Amino acid sequence: MHDIVTRIGNSVIQHGNYNDRIYLMKLSRGDFPDIIDTLDTMAQDNGYSKIFAKVPRYAKDGFINNGFIIEASIPNFYNGEQAFFMAKFFNEQRRQNEKSEEINKVLEEAQKRAADSKVIEPGTGSLYRICGAQDAPQMAQVYKRVFATYPFPIHDPGYIVETMNENVIYFGIWSQSKVVALSSAEMDLESGNAEMTDFATLPEYRGKGLSVFLLQLMESEVRKRQIKTAYSIARALSFGMNITFSKMGYRYCGTLINNTNISGRFESMNVWYKSLLELPDSSLCR
Repeated sequence: MHDIVTRIGNSVIQHGNYNDRIYLMKLSRGDFPDIIDTLDTMAQDNGYSKIFAKVPRYAKDGFINNGFIIEASIPNFYNGEQAFFMAKFFNEQRRQNEKSEEINKVLEEAQKRAADSKVIEPGTGSLYRICGAQDAPQMAQVYKRVFATYPFPIHDPGYIVETMNENVIYFGIWSQSKVVALSSAEMDLESGNAEMTDFATLPEYRGKGLSVFLLQLMESEVRKRQIKTAYSIARALSFGMNITFSKMGYRYCGTLINNTNISGRFESMNVWYKSLLELPDSSLCR
């Protein structure tokens, strides 16, 4: 079961019982401010416990005046305009951050490793490249093995191909013709940002820095497409992913409380971002 992606006016939302929330993924200026009441009504009618909204600065005060709080923010997200990740909770249990101490420990460890990465290679005999439609069946099997459940249907090869034909670039590392690690860059070309996401490494290949290498590869590729800001929403209790982003020079900018259903429970997510404008470009694809 997955939540559905649909539109309210020209704005894009995801909603459903799986994540028990509405996610305003992209706000169209013409839908503001009326969309705030529409989201409220939809949440109450469906009994959702959270609305999660990603909005530009011009909309921030309107959402705050309707009971939303700021959980994270990223500068220069919409071609120079700041983005705010905002939340409205409809019950106290969803609002409570019961794992705050553990999350702080992860962040402390990640900050110790800030920007200490170096360019790495995935190992002799490995192949790395952008994935194509022909790779989708094998990719889906990797995602099934790594994630028992996932907020989007990446276990489905058809969904992977569909997103490839839209705005998502998938990256892979192969060892002896077998996909061993994956990631994706979901680009908003109009706004100049990209979400670095869908990282998955087979258990027997972990600890080799493959996620760091993939992130380097992704940054190189999205710069070619005039992407100015890269960001990620990482599981707040994952030492590995939070350290990966910190090592690669990303900045922590907030935590989304009980935001995403992962393997049957709500998990909080840390938001990291990085400006790609000042960094030298070097092509890693081959």
